[in-house]
Amino acid sequence: MKHGGDLTEAIAQYGGSPDMWLDLSTGINPWPWPIPSLPNEIWQRLPSTADGAALIVAAREAYRVPDEVEIVIAPGTQALIQWLPRLAASGAVAIAGPTYSEHARAWSHCGHGIMALDTARPFPDGARHSVIVNPNNPDGRTIDLDSLEQIAAIARDRGGWLVIDEAFADLDPRISAAALCRDRPVVILRSFGKFYGLAGLRLGFAIASPSIADAIQTALGPWPCSGPALAVGRAALSDETWAAHMRETLPDHARRLDEVLLARGFAMAGGTALFRLVRHADAAVIHESLAQQQIWCRSFEWSTDLLRFGLPRDDAALARLATALKPACE
Repeated sequence: MKHGGDLTEAIAQYGGSPDMWLDLSTGINPWPWPIPSLPNEIWQRLPSTADGAALIVAAREAYRVPDEVEIVIAPGTQALIQWLPRLAASGAVAIAGPTYSEHARAWSHCGHGIMALDTARPFPDGARHSVIVNPNNPDGRTIDLDSLEQIAAIARDRGGWLVIDEAFADLDPRISAAALCRDRPVVILRSFGKFYGLAGLRLGFAIASPSIADAIQTALGPWPCSGPALAVGRAALSDETWAAHMRETLPDHARRLDEVLLARGFAMAGGTALFRLVRHADAAVIHESLAQQQIWCRSFEWSTDLLRFGLPRDDAALARLATALKPACE
């Protein structure tokens, strides 16, 4: 399974219908921001310049983006991940891993060499660009701003970019490196759908200096996102009360999930407040047993002892997982 959130593979192999499955394979908030009724005209006309500008104002405030830095609206960060290697100068890219596999896949597809980045040291000789997911998926590792600034300085000296994927940075706004975009060749990716629980909306942002942002905007072309996506994104990003509540309550739900997993012999290996990474010698057997009980979690091609669990949406779902883990772990 390369990605979470699509039960097609699980249903094809293990049967059942979507409503029978407990999908814990994603890091998407199971308590989404409540979408209000939208005016009919939003569905009937093309998005206006004013619609996009209003969303950017909300995003600038929510993501703490300096005035000198530009924001580009995109149909999800995946589209940006596909575009950046096409827009970047030729040269190898150093990627801090293991991490979200689409970064390496996209850069490799565009002819860039892929190198490993050890964030404890400057990225390797021969690399022009760097990609860091911060917080990292799947282990939740974070890199401090000073270290990111040093890596960005090296990228600048080599005529490259530092791409920082902040898909899960909404959980702690202090993590964001948006300020580095003022005088460094840094591109920040922000995913709307994960924290706000609305991945189907397909909305994301690139934060960068004016020159880099202009190149991305030109590549995406006019109307990259729908009018409803712009309206919902603007309203949700402006709802500071909801965001503050989520930042307070999500860690509590993560701790409850931890208790269930630890009780069944898992060892914590990392994660964020939206997903937990755990280690178990019998991870493959447990994954298979859970799937046979219509519970889908995230396994990894590059590891035989790690599993990632998203947050169960309610007490009944958490209890179902606890019950299913008993025979799975035995």
